[in-house]
Amino acid sequence: MLVCARYFPYLLISSNVKYMPSTALLEDVDEERLSATFSALANPIRRAMLVRLAEGEASVSELAEPFEMTLPAVSRHIKVLEKAGLVTQGHRAQYRPCEINAEPLREVASWADQYRPIWEERFDRMADYLDHVQSGDEPS
Repeated sequence: MLVCARYFPYLLISSNVKYMPSTALLEDVDEERLSATFSALANPIRRAMLVRLAEGEASVSELAEPFEMTLPAVSRHIKVLEKAGLVTQGHRAQYRPCEINAEPLREVASWADQYRPIWEERFDRMADYLDHVQSGDEPS
């Protein structure tokens, strides 16, 4: 494998190892919620809002401060985050604080974690390849 990888480094990321994620993990995942979470996270503005909310609750106007957009546009982003379950919005008189809900993020992390053996196996192969190249061994 290492000799081939020297001339074809893409072999380091394509694996012959067949890996099937645990069906137990897949059965516990709400596919619609997972899709909504990924969709919400696909936008950099919404990710930035989540970073801010990780520090503590914030009003819509506080969330809007770093962005050059109207409050209605910010509210639409918040609605997407709410629909995905990533944000809850409270009601205290006229103050409607937003708070982060980390549960959908835990679900994404759990879903992605089932692929960890693939990543680790590929990183191990890359480390072997780099050790081989750095040692100066010529292919036989």
